[in-house]
Amino acid sequence: MDLVRDTLSNGRVFRALTLIDTCTRESLAIEVDVSLGANRVVRILEQLRITRGLPERISCDNGPEFRSRALDAWAYQQHVALHFIQPGKPVQNAYIESFNGRCRDECLNQHWFLSLPDARRTIEEWRIAYNTARPHSGLAGCTPLQAAERFQTDGEQTRLSA
Repeated sequence: MDLVRDTLSNGRVFRALTLIDTCTRESLAIEVDVSLGANRVVRILEQLRITRGLPERISCDNGPEFRSRALDAWAYQQHVALHFIQPGKPVQNAYIESFNGRCRDECLNQHWFLSLPDARRTIEEWRIAYNTARPHSGLAGCTPLQAAERFQTDGEQTRLSA
């Protein structure tokens, strides 16, 4: 989980909260708004909990929205460990940093966002294409969605054979 900043055509800054599954490289969500505080981060994670389930651990940097009491309380209640990378060491969260670089190069730098709804729509379209049409060498040439489906199928087969 990390944050990326960009600017609308009118000069207004917006932020994008990016969340990926480090196992499948799937982009789980990109939440775009001018302000993304801790309570908003918790709401997004709660939506993902309902639709996807929870990981054992979430890695993030030391931003105030991640170091908040609200996120800490949510993580504690959900039995999810928060792993904070060392300040100035983005390599400790390399998958999200790589994803954010791709998002910047392939989406944010390629578009002139006229409004917040325009940015949300364009970024969501890119996220869907990233998950469904973009093979990754680290996933043996699969897309993140194919890797997630394969992982889910393998997990079900393991449970059935146990």
